[in-house]
Amino acid sequence: MPELPDITVYIECLEPRIVGRPLERTRVQSPFLVRTFDPPIFSVDGKVVRGLRRLGKRIVWELEGDVFMVFHLMIAGRFRWRQRGVKVPGRNGLAAFDFPDGSLLMTEASSKKRASLHVVRGEEALAEHDPGGLEVLRSDVAEFAERLWVENHTLKRSLTSPRLFSGIGNAFSDEILHAAELSPLKWTSRLSDQEVERLHRHTIDTLERWTQIMRQQVGDGFPEKVTAFKEGMAVHGRYKKPCPRCGAPVQRIVYANNETNYCAPCQTDGKVLADRVLSQLLKDDWPRTLEDWEERLG
Repeated sequence: MPELPDITVYIECLEPRIVGRPLERTRVQSPFLVRTFDPPIFSVDGKVVRGLRRLGKRIVWELEGDVFMVFHLMIAGRFRWRQRGVKVPGRNGLAAFDFPDGSLLMTEASSKKRASLHVVRGEEALAEHDPGGLEVLRSDVAEFAERLWVENHTLKRSLTSPRLFSGIGNAFSDEILHAAELSPLKWTSRLSDQEVERLHRHTIDTLERWTQIMRQQVGDGFPEKVTAFKEGMAVHGRYKKPCPRCGAPVQRIVYANNETNYCAPCQTDGKVLADRVLSQLLKDDWPRTLEDWEERLG
């Protein structure tokens, strides 16, 4: 799922292409995309885009007439800038939005069709799509701590909760926790003041650093390879590969359709956290230390 750095760069690349220009035509191919009926989707045709903003992990287009288009790309949704009038792909195409200088394709590489578009009228209706998470980049340590301690969860769950923190998902939470040298399964109630300060600092540093990296990679172009697995990440998507800090193999916890990556020496005092899938099979034979794990790998 695109997270804060991805969404920020999407918006920065869209601004010179569509802000101040009319949305000439909307071509919706997937019946699952548009989740609202009033205002109708065809009513946006001809309206000028007045501005763009991020709402959590959503991208919002502000159109003239106090109308907003709220895009949620979910896991597999992506934007692609193409020549004006390009055909919407039949297999994974959701819609196309035609502007004077080009067309924005919206695609989704998944059969589950979770990406969505809501068309709403007025700021009050738009606010209903805001999960309410804290904008960490504009926060101080006290605000950050208040959000962490409002509920007692693991750090992984708290950081990725859109109600608590805005724009952080599975990938960057792994990177943040590795940078802060904190276990993904540490309970928020057990954090010291020093750990909270360290986590706040590394959350901001990680998000700002990756936003800048992505800006440099895109340059004057448009993001074409938005993925959760980015070259240069420390732990996310790097299972069994060496930690860039200590060289130990990166570990993982698999649950549902998600995977958490971490470094045992750097984050859990060398303890390998029980994977819910494998630990049910291995039970008491599950390796509890990094040394046990490496011995089993041969």
